[in-house]
Amino acid sequence: MRRTVRLAPLVLAAVLLGAQPASAEPAASAGAGTGWEPAPSAPWDVDAGLRCDFPVHGEPVIDEVMKRVLDTHPGGAAKRVAYKGDLVVRVTNTGTGAFYDADASGSAIVEHRTDGSQFWSVHGPVLVGIGEGKGNLPRGLYIIDGVYTLDISSTGYRTVTLVHGTKDDLCSRID
Repeated sequence: MRRTVRLAPLVLAAVLLGAQPASAEPAASAGAGTGWEPAPSAPWDVDAGLRCDFPVHGEPVIDEVMKRVLDTHPGGAAKRVAYKGDLVVRVTNTGTGAFYDADASGSAIVEHRTDGSQFWSVHGPVLVGIGEGKGNLPRGLYIIDGVYTLDISSTGYRTVTLVHGTKDDLCSRID
């Protein structure tokens, strides 16, 4: 799992940010007084055929993700949010019990647009789900690692643009 978090330059400045080592403090105290606060991930379930050919359950086994609001819209809603910290998600094929612990400990800066769309600038691994016909990658669950952007339209279409990196198909790991 990654222990160094880099908040990327403005090339990624809308999704991953930084140039500081991750704190060795527990997540609850790591953000005290700095504007960073815990951003826990909830467990999730996806029916067969939506991402993989079988039903999938995801649940964090390590979750030290922190977030910091960098900018807000005029009404006060978050406009740009930075995320960093260790995250390992156990992705399970609920039909067979096969699982894989996926390191999703990347850092990102996420721009929340007023139309509900998002633009992510990412450095490191992040878990991305793509539905059938809903992205420029085939349907699936992926750990995308490297330097890249993720543009999520207001309709949910996901466009991944890798500057440098890899895609790991989690469905094939737990099939």
